[in-house]
Amino acid sequence: MGIVLNQSLKNTIITYIGFAIGGISTIFLFPSILGKTYYGLSNYILSCANVIMPLFAIGMQNTLVKFYSQCKTEKEQNQFLSFSVLFPLVLTIPLLLLGLFFYDEISLFVTKKNPIVKEFIYLIPFIGLCMAYFEIFYAWARVHMHSVFGNFIKEVGLRLFSLVALVGMYLGWITAIEFIYLTAGIYFVALLITMLYAFRVKKPEFQLSIPHNVKGILEYTFYIILSGSVANLLLDGDKIMLNQYMDIGNIAFYSVATYIALVISVPSRAMHQIVYPITAKLMHENKHDELNDLYKKTSVNLQIVGGFVMLCIFVNIDQLYEMLPKDYAGGIWIVFIIGLSKYFDLILGNNNAIIFNSKYYRMVLFLGLMLVFFTIVLNMIFIPLYGITGSAIATLLSITIYSVAKLMFVVKRMHLYPFTIQTIYSILITAILFVLFYFWKFPFHPIIGIVLKSILVTILYVYINYRFSISKEINQVLNSLIKKLKF
Repeated sequence: MGIVLNQSLKNTIITYIGFAIGGISTIFLFPSILGKTYYGLSNYILSCANVIMPLFAIGMQNTLVKFYSQCKTEKEQNQFLSFSVLFPLVLTIPLLLLGLFFYDEISLFVTKKNPIVKEFIYLIPFIGLCMAYFEIFYAWARVHMHSVFGNFIKEVGLRLFSLVALVGMYLGWITAIEFIYLTAGIYFVALLITMLYAFRVKKPEFQLSIPHNVKGILEYTFYIILSGSVANLLLDGDKIMLNQYMDIGNIAFYSVATYIALVISVPSRAMHQIVYPITAKLMHENKHDELNDLYKKTSVNLQIVGGFVMLCIFVNIDQLYEMLPKDYAGGIWIVFIIGLSKYFDLILGNNNAIIFNSKYYRMVLFLGLMLVFFTIVLNMIFIPLYGITGSAIATLLSITIYSVAKLMFVVKRMHLYPFTIQTIYSILITAILFVLFYFWKFPFHPIIGIVLKSILVTILYVYINYRFSISKEINQVLNSLIKKLKF
């Protein structure tokens, strides 16, 4: 258990460092150095690659983690590792050949609004393949209890190399076009480094053989392919659809806004890592009341923490955008819209963990497919009407429908309820503080204004939530800190 806790802590720190580097690059450097056209193009290529990645990986990164522990002998382990690396080629090679056969049709479809994309189309499957095999070799290391290095490459390394390339462009060493190609090279290098590390952890002995439990593996893999495709399409599908309706530079505006809004969901990652195994244990032991209590606690705690992050972003958003090129100002509304969708998802607590650990786990896939349908249809309706803001509206509506469907499913089928009167109090506190601080602007440099306003918001938000005891768990943490500070 010491290894698990140690690596979990390191991975959490690495994730936040990577997110900080990505935030600095996304908000301040990419817009001014790369320019809206090539920044939008870069985001479009990476988004498309991320969407097709699960098809190239065939879900093997998850399958490897799930089934490796079932291998009882060294021979079975080698067979399964070999199968995990070689089997994705069975689907990848035909997909690549199919892409080459229909290249003209694909090219015509994706470039009808933005011809600049045509020159870089082949980078999409190349990066997608690099992403897929990176995940497979990262899983290879993880099953041997070596998760930190791969996570560092994924969360920090890729962003750091991209930042270095961006500095190179700023200094005139490379052009914008060369930056796009260099980005593809960075993903290839990340794959090679991770592969060599995985082989160092466990020396490969490749065998052309099929594992004895191949039927169960393929069934699980099929489910993971669909689930992974749905998840990645939801994450990047809106950027892909924007390319079909608008100038590619608008993807740059949209990407900056969505990255800012994404910060709201970051606190949930740490809590879900802790809560997921607890949820599984309670469901396995059939402790309904304790599970219901945990559901309520995760809901209100995530609401308070996520609400605080959202409040700090919302009240400072105008000052933050003052530091960006004027072209990006239209993204302010997107931050509000996407931010609200993330906030609504937060207050559902450990809803996903409950469904995944129940006998209804396949329902997540069904609901996910429903969400993809609504996302595509709503984007087709709202992008022509309202541009990038329309895409944000489509995301808000589709995620709200998805979240309500998951909530109603858990409530009706499992009789579990996440909300209490504290939920309403927390919403009111957040709304009132937003009204008080949003229209108040310090007559200083934006950074100084953001810092001062954030300090005031933090003091009031923490005090009010503590005073009215919105969350007993958070109050206990604060009481513990107060006691330590007194001594």
